Amino acid sequence: MKVKVLILPRKGLLDPEGRAVKEMLLENGFSVRDVRVGKLVELEVEEDTDVKAIAERFLVNPLVEEYIIE
Repeated sequence: MKVKVLILPRKGLLDPEGRAVKEMLLENGFSVRDVRVGKLVELEVEEDTDVKAIAERFLVNPLVEEYIIE
């Protein structure tokens, strides 16, 4: 089974890459409220794999990042 783990900076924390993208979009006439830049990790795993444990132990820094498993 394929699983996606979307990792984003925690809301309220500095996201310089997201800020740079937002400024570039605004300068080019696009109306955006907020931009957050993260990473997507796609895993192909067995059905009974604990993807949450993988994310929390190896993929995410819980101090500055949050994640969504799809």
